[in-house]
Amino acid sequence: MEGFETLEYILKETLLKGGSDIYIIPGSPVTTKVNEKFIALTEEKQGTANCTSLIEKIYQLAGNRDINRLAAEGDDDFSFGLAHVGRFRCNAFKQRGTFAAVLRAVPFELPNPANLGIPKAVMDLSSRRHGMVLVTGPAGSGKSTTLSCIIDRINNEADAHIITLEDPIEFIHPHKRCIVTQREIMNDTQTFAHALRSALRQAPDVILLGEMRDYETIQTALTAAETGHLLLSTLHTVGASKTIDRIVDSFPASQQAQVRMQLSLVLKAVVSQQLIPSVNGGLVAAFEVMLVDNAIANMIREGKVHQMDNVIYAGAAQGMTTMDNDILRLYRAGTISKENALMYAINQELMAKKLN
Repeated sequence: MEGFETLEYILKETLLKGGSDIYIIPGSPVTTKVNEKFIALTEEKQGTANCTSLIEKIYQLAGNRDINRLAAEGDDDFSFGLAHVGRFRCNAFKQRGTFAAVLRAVPFELPNPANLGIPKAVMDLSSRRHGMVLVTGPAGSGKSTTLSCIIDRINNEADAHIITLEDPIEFIHPHKRCIVTQREIMNDTQTFAHALRSALRQAPDVILLGEMRDYETIQTALTAAETGHLLLSTLHTVGASKTIDRIVDSFPASQQAQVRMQLSLVLKAVVSQQLIPSVNGGLVAAFEVMLVDNAIANMIREGKVHQMDNVIYAGAAQGMTTMDNDILRLYRAGTISKENALMYAINQELMAKKLN
């Protein structure tokens, strides 16, 4: 099989096997990851020429995207779709002077939050009309999927202009009750910060900011949330207290008291998630949900975020839960093993006592 046939086979096989990622790396077979296990999609190890040919075909599928950007800069992020198959997020890069790529499979259909185990308290965040909601967790923990479910709920239930700023675009949101504008960094605009400043002049009601990567973007995001918009975004942190520390620490010391004050006023919720191997060979999401009430707002303002776990623990009636409590729930339901409950716990010592 040559050209598109080979690439089409690889993409189709990945989705048929339920793969999440595809690795096109010289010296290795083309490989997909299915439930944290590697499965080879080609019998032969791929040489440099084969990898380059596959990556060139990916660039053709992505609307004949200019591959010279990859050659000049050494990295390139974009997404593309294959009709009747699915969408894929691609990170192409140079390694040891050769082209390589890792693709993330993104289904055409928007996911069902019930099938993913997303808590009701998280989905109910779609009813917020202003402020900041953050979904956090390590890379590959399903943050984009959770946000897409919240956006889809808003799209079904509200009259709003939703602007998404992504790098790259993953899920395609059709216009339902809302008007949805989706912009891709580098293709449609230069940077998150620039796109976010522009978005404030585009009459948005809801802004999805793919990632708060730097000081300038975080600063603009806080302003957007202050000015009456609902702003949804992500950070690579686990836990509400670490998330708040990460935001505050990105500012100079002289501004940190002011930022804590801003956060205490605009932050509405922090959802942290991680994917844990289940006993049936799949992956299951564990969630920490912090909903900002007066007690938590005061802790943010006074820099006492280390005390928030007690409030989250006591806030079960409002839909709050700590990460370790959710992991314990999954273990007691027989969904995850004792070993994985311990491995993914935030406080492993306390979890060990509960498990015993």
